[in-house]
Amino acid sequence: MGLTRNRRKTEPEIVIARDSESSSSEEEEEEEEDDYPLSESEKEDEAVKIELEKSKAKGKAPITVKLKKVCKVCKQPGHEAGFKGATYIDCPMKPCFLCKMPGHTTMSCPHRVVTDHGILPTSHRNTKNPIDFVFMRQLQPRIPPIKPPYVIPDQVHCAVIRYHSRRVTCLEFHPTRNNILLSGDKKGQIGVWDFAKVYEKSVYGNIHTVQVNNMRFSPTNDDMVYSASSDGKVGYTDLETGTSSTLLNLNPNGWQGPTTWNMLYGLDINSDKGLVLAADNFGLLHMIDHRSNNVTGEPILIHKKGSKVVGLDCNPVHPELLLSCGNDHFARIWDMRKLQPGESLNDLAHKRVVNSAYFSPSSGTKILTTSQDNRIRVWDSIFGNLDSPSREIVHSHDFNRHLTPFKAEWDPKDTSESLIVVGRYISENYNGAALHPIDFIDSSNGQLVAEVMDPNITTITPVNKLHPRDDVLASGSSRSLFIWRPQEKTEMVEEEKKEKKIVICYGDGNKKGKKQKRGSDDEDDDDDMFSSSKGKNIKSQAKTTKSTRRKKA
Repeated sequence: MGLTRNRRKTEPEIVIARDSESSSSEEEEEEEEDDYPLSESEKEDEAVKIELEKSKAKGKAPITVKLKKVCKVCKQPGHEAGFKGATYIDCPMKPCFLCKMPGHTTMSCPHRVVTDHGILPTSHRNTKNPIDFVFMRQLQPRIPPIKPPYVIPDQVHCAVIRYHSRRVTCLEFHPTRNNILLSGDKKGQIGVWDFAKVYEKSVYGNIHTVQVNNMRFSPTNDDMVYSASSDGKVGYTDLETGTSSTLLNLNPNGWQGPTTWNMLYGLDINSDKGLVLAADNFGLLHMIDHRSNNVTGEPILIHKKGSKVVGLDCNPVHPELLLSCGNDHFARIWDMRKLQPGESLNDLAHKRVVNSAYFSPSSGTKILTTSQDNRIRVWDSIFGNLDSPSREIVHSHDFNRHLTPFKAEWDPKDTSESLIVVGRYISENYNGAALHPIDFIDSSNGQLVAEVMDPNITTITPVNKLHPRDDVLASGSSRSLFIWRPQEKTEMVEEEKKEKKIVICYGDGNKKGKKQKRGSDDEDDDDDMFSSSKGKNIKSQAKTTKSTRRKKA
């Protein structure tokens, strides 16, 4: 008989009689039952402390169960931590989960302001470097002195629920077709979705065998896309036919153990030099000539040996500059004309893993990084002093595992190069529901411009991509894709089309997800609020899924 858990807040003693001559097989069954993960309701209950006391009863050994209130984080009595309804309670014995500083909890964190939700800029650093004056005279005129009004996509226009069989890992808009969105997932599939027609979608599963980490369109052919995957391959796929070829394979002999398995993460294209750049989990940079699709040169060590290089970004104005970031807590600037190990132009130090690093999309003079220490860092000029960032923005995007890393990205349409978008990890209590908003932040001062959410999207949204030409935001939450538009434009489209379409995919995702328990993640198994009991693709009116937006005046 398995042990009984009592949920009362008092400390009762429960005596359970057990036969001392029970077989070993029954004991093994009890151990297996105890190893099962706790359900959500059991996790909310108080921790259980079991003390076994032997008595001298005839042939029986009673079990005494004592229930005591202990913290789930530090295992100490007298307090509790974790989610209580829609509110997260920090352990007072640990540092603040938001700013990582001791002495207070997340709820009382000085960086957690109601209107800004944990976003606070550091003081702006004013350097008097002569190079700064060159920047002001030659490059600053490209940036308009007056910021245009921000246009925020704040309402879900259409969605595909459970589109992928595993969680979404990356998104990319088509360079010429405004309504085509590409998405990669943890299983190695690449999806092509025409969100203007909603139902026109396809998924290619023959390109990679495991997670797709990055995708880039070919600069010479809009129908071809490069992809980097954890299977150690760079794929080159025709989106019209779905046929794919492998340009780089770092594991030609297959699986030889974890110490030799190569995985590709960072990916970008240098059009001026005709190179496809890919970085692996051993700190190496690989180069492919995209004109001949052949590997060129030898791999170059650009980060600490044995560390993942998770991001690559080529400067849009100065093609000889390359920005990389990795698990060695650094973002590094390189000169493509003299790529040599240990000869980076600048090393931007961080306190924890750097998830992403990007040059600003227009002038290429700013740098935006996202780190696991819950900081978004901004450098206003790559020609000035880069020893410390111009601003540090406290933002909740640290996570444990089973989640795609959060990456703050620029708005490519913003001529002032200040608006960024990033998902939030810590949930907020919105009318009793725990929702994870998507934040729009002004990187010039660190202020929260807007936070967008939908009451039906209860999962975390770590993957977000702003359209380079339209006022559209694409989001990947768990296995689903969402398209956001400004509320005014959404209403105009609704008047024309009379309905907003949401497609729900069944069967393939659920069946395949159950077979892959070994690598399953928690968020993939979350049930979306859009779900239905029917087993076919359906479309529904979205009047009941009205979005919520909080905007700072």
